[in-house]
Amino acid sequence: MGAMTTPIPPRKPARHLRASDLRALALLGTEATRAVTTIAEGVHQSVWRSLGARDGADSGQTRGLTGLVYQSIHGITQLVGKGLSSTFTLLEPLLRQLEGAPDDTPERAAVVAALNGVMGDRLQASANPLATPMTLRHQGQVLSNATPPAAQAVTGKVLLVIHGLCMNDLQWSSQHQGKPVNHASAISTALGYTPVYLRYNSGLHVSDNGAELARQLDDVLRHWPVPVQAVSVLAHSMGGLVMRSAVHCATQAGWQWLSQLKHIVFLGTPHHGAPLERAGNWVDVLLGSTPYSRPLAKLGQLRSSGVTDLRYGLVLDSDWQGQDRFRRQPDRRTPLPLPAGVACFTVAATLAGQRSAMADRLVGDGLVPLPSALGQHDEPRRCLDFPAAHQHIAYRTGHLQLLSDPTVAQQLLRWLGT
Repeated sequence: MGAMTTPIPPRKPARHLRASDLRALALLGTEATRAVTTIAEGVHQSVWRSLGARDGADSGQTRGLTGLVYQSIHGITQLVGKGLSSTFTLLEPLLRQLEGAPDDTPERAAVVAALNGVMGDRLQASANPLATPMTLRHQGQVLSNATPPAAQAVTGKVLLVIHGLCMNDLQWSSQHQGKPVNHASAISTALGYTPVYLRYNSGLHVSDNGAELARQLDDVLRHWPVPVQAVSVLAHSMGGLVMRSAVHCATQAGWQWLSQLKHIVFLGTPHHGAPLERAGNWVDVLLGSTPYSRPLAKLGQLRSSGVTDLRYGLVLDSDWQGQDRFRRQPDRRTPLPLPAGVACFTVAATLAGQRSAMADRLVGDGLVPLPSALGQHDEPRRCLDFPAAHQHIAYRTGHLQLLSDPTVAQQLLRWLGT
């Protein structure tokens, strides 16, 4: 008779939805209905205006019975949205008990991160549960002064790891030719760093995220369980802009962690903006050029503050405050140099081959032009002075491939290991 074996229980499937997602979806549905109604009314009034009809209380609104119908739709939608939100808020504790605590799966985290990148400012303004709060994490644990990491699990060398637009901290784990790759883990293993990952709402203004990062980093490092010897930063794409903003805020506040900052490595950071957002701005201009298409410009204006900051690479409050972020205007940024006393490095990627200088300039990595990633600018006062030895160009490489490129990993170890 064969030995008895204990049956293996079936693996519990990962859940991608949470109880709070019901309320979040209700809020999103309410906002979408009101937005579509506003656009429809705008088009309607544009047609009436061409026949001599006057606007309603505001430009783009209809008058009389037609205006009353649109107002009723807005009012009913708002009441239904508030009712659903209140109901789901009351049901959330019960649903959590029935379901248990759902997993934060990579799939769900990726969807939520993308949603935050596109409209994260609206999610936060409407108190939507899907809005991502900023957190610093080590081994999946959210860090704060009340929940520092265990002393035996960390070293005095901290590596702050910052993701880009529409992404999250879990996406630093990638693959190259079927093998797992994580630049932060490789640096940790080879050089004795403790990786601390940032998760944030990339739809907010870069300067808002920078200010909050500066504050949280000060809070966490003050309560680090062992003496902090050095802080290095690995930032991808928008994350590099957030870090530059955080350094500026820490300088203004005189926070201690700035004296511990030794290195910043930028991966594909659009220091001087990205053409994709500039193209979006041109769409705003074109849609707003005729009375009939002008209401449709609201569709383009759904994109977040974080996205519009990428037009020129805005990192300071003064770069956007008091400005219409959808209006076509020249680059008015206050030049912000690289931080003094910190070794700064940049990795830029291009889809072109090594001997194609013109293609380098035109193509870039598919999202960020090569000069922008290298900090180069036609105006000398805006140039970021990366020494030649602190620059690396990854050829035939796309923007996201920077996270898995083995030559990039080797370069990071060389820079941070010196």
